[in-house]
Amino acid sequence: MSDYPITGFYFRLSFPLELGLFDTSFKEVSGMSMEMGTEEIAEGGENRFKHRVPTGAKYQNLVLKRGLTTSVSALSLWCESTIGGGLSSSITTQTILVSLMDESGFPIKNWSFVNAWPVKWEFSPLDSMKNEIVIETLEFTYDYFLAI
Repeated sequence: MSDYPITGFYFRLSFPLELGLFDTSFKEVSGMSMEMGTEEIAEGGENRFKHRVPTGAKYQNLVLKRGLTTSVSALSLWCESTIGGGLSSSITTQTILVSLMDESGFPIKNWSFVNAWPVKWEFSPLDSMKNEIVIETLEFTYDYFLAI
């Protein structure tokens, strides 16, 4: 393995759904971000600045995009039951694993998104004037992620 910067075009996602470990192909993964939240506190008598104190980590939603297919997947069923089911039943969380692969298909970097569940399911617009692939976008919230 070299010290060259890693390219981001060869990756894999894994979802441990009911039928065992479920892998699927996506064209894009975004939202892999964390930042420290801060709160400003004004000091009495000192008006030149405010103290900034940490409040905890904040995470963006994980956004996955793929071309729509006619097959029904365990992932689509999970999204449909969670988002479309309302709050009539408890939400099932999963750990989503994003793996960045080297040229031989070996994982060189992994991110684990813990207690993830779908919060948005969107399809690209249908336009009779364009001949484009329909893109399915899935958005997940999660508790935290780890680089493993």
